[in-house]
Amino acid sequence: MASETTLILFKPDCVTKGLIGEVLQRFESAGFRVQGLKMIQLTDEVLKEHYAHVADRPFFPEIADFMKSSPVVALALGGENVISRVRDLLGPTDSKKAPGGTIRGDFGTDMMINMCHASDSPEAAAAELKRFFKAGEVF
Repeated sequence: MASETTLILFKPDCVTKGLIGEVLQRFESAGFRVQGLKMIQLTDEVLKEHYAHVADRPFFPEIADFMKSSPVVALALGGENVISRVRDLLGPTDSKKAPGGTIRGDFGTDMMINMCHASDSPEAAAAELKRFFKAGEVF
């Protein structure tokens, strides 16, 4: 097993529905440790960088508008194999396909309104953590 740190973004639907504590509790109950946590308002610049893989697609403005509709919470979460295990706890990206008992299955709505973003690889986690946390903000 590998000790890793990953990035989770609590999306606007999680924030506005008052589910930050519930979702965070699920991560902590799974044995993960909080290494950094802050609320931020996303900008177009950060969103274009974060979603560079789809920034030129026609649906990107809808994603950007949604992600700017309220502050989000950025979480640096650490633990053994945290990247894959968090993705299992979240369930599939499409909340309609996520089984009950997963975060998206219990609280999500669809592909975009799905509670959280989570890094999908160690490389993505490293880049995303740098994007949302300054040096000295992850412990």
